[in-house]
Amino acid sequence: MPSFALPGDWPTTVAAAQALQTRLAAQVRTQDDLPPIRTVAGVDVGFCEGNRVARAAIAVLRYPDLSLQDHSVACLPVTFPYIPGLLSFREIPVILCALNHLRHLPDLLLCDGQGRAHPRRCGIACHLGLLTDIPTIGVAKSRLVGQHAPVGNRRGDWQPLVDQGETIGAALRTRPNTHPLYISPGHRISLSTSIAYVLHCTRRYRLPEPTRWAHRLAAQPPAPLPLFPGEGKFL
Repeated sequence: MPSFALPGDWPTTVAAAQALQTRLAAQVRTQDDLPPIRTVAGVDVGFCEGNRVARAAIAVLRYPDLSLQDHSVACLPVTFPYIPGLLSFREIPVILCALNHLRHLPDLLLCDGQGRAHPRRCGIACHLGLLTDIPTIGVAKSRLVGQHAPVGNRRGDWQPLVDQGETIGAALRTRPNTHPLYISPGHRISLSTSIAYVLHCTRRYRLPEPTRWAHRLAAQPPAPLPLFPGEGKFL
């Protein structure tokens, strides 16, 4: 089984967290360095008990058929406040705990949050990728930073997301007549490959299947998960 732990100098203040993100951003690699992709996992975190407890869910799907192979859920007390841009420090502790309960680590992680599309270029997908050395993609439902041109309405249409002259991600239409998703590399993957995997993992809905499964698992109380071909029961 995997074994991940927080670094001993895990930040507890805003200033220390921002400084760490700035240092880590220089270590992020946005060139493709992928193993053969046989499993793709979605990562999501929900909150309960008045936002005092974080509930992380990881759903591991076989690739490319996207059938559920493994999943885990973990809960921990919240120790860092909600501050935009500092999601990592609120959610990564419980995500690492959930990763430790998987039978096998996935080959690729899709995170519900930002990667390079972040003011300090180190969103939760980058931070998690650096801590685990697993290739990661940020799949965000809303924009944190940057601007983009209007996105076409066809599935697969996208526009570069640009901040201060740097392309930091993409606004990607995964389904007609829905809002685009904001895709950005996390670690060990390029933007073009990130877009391709997100599209390959998206079926009938706006969100890719790995993060859809993780979102349902992270709900409190857990919502029934949909049946997929080859799956014989609700989780």
